[in-house]
Amino acid sequence: MATLPLKAVTLTHVRYQKGDPLGHFLAWVSLVPVFISLGGFVSHFFFRRELQGMFFALGLIISQFINEFVKTSVEQARPETCALLETCDSHGWPSSHSQYMFFFAVYFTLLTCKGIGFWDTTNKWVVNFWPWSLAFFTMYSRVYLGYHTVAQVFAGAILGVFLGALWFWVVNSLLFPYFPVIEESAFGRMFYIKDTSHIPNVLKFEYDNARAARKNMASKSN
Repeated sequence: MATLPLKAVTLTHVRYQKGDPLGHFLAWVSLVPVFISLGGFVSHFFFRRELQGMFFALGLIISQFINEFVKTSVEQARPETCALLETCDSHGWPSSHSQYMFFFAVYFTLLTCKGIGFWDTTNKWVVNFWPWSLAFFTMYSRVYLGYHTVAQVFAGAILGVFLGALWFWVVNSLLFPYFPVIEESAFGRMFYIKDTSHIPNVLKFEYDNARAARKNMASKSN
């Protein structure tokens, strides 16, 4: 009986040269989009349910669909190392990892510059240093590990920057006026969807209100 060829789940299937510590490190860096999606946005929905975060995640999903459409339209092959990595059956232009991370970095930076976030900080460059560092490391990792060419990761980065900026404008210029409507809708009330982008320091606001509620309960019990 003939056996069908095996195919790996590429979501977390990253290969590197055995004995190469830099390759090992970059292989983990290459998984940052997975950590952001599953560890970041899924956790955000369960514990925060902020409209800004939900639309941020929606934009990343739309960006990935666009990436797949462009890849299947252009049909540019990956570099020759794809044979060792078993990725020759997929297309390489533009890099989805690079596109994801640069979309994330641009959108995160624009949120921070607009003063939308969990805390109020005057050192915005310090906060924005991390997503951009991760974006460039991820872009480099895809070339170093042999999954993409330089042109493919730069194409992903450019497309990610463009889509990230465009989606930020769509959300905060066209959709933002409808945030109160979403909050007051049946869906919003059922799942406790909220928007706190008008609060400068969300962590301090929640901290102060939690303390006030605890003191109020303590005074009533006494």
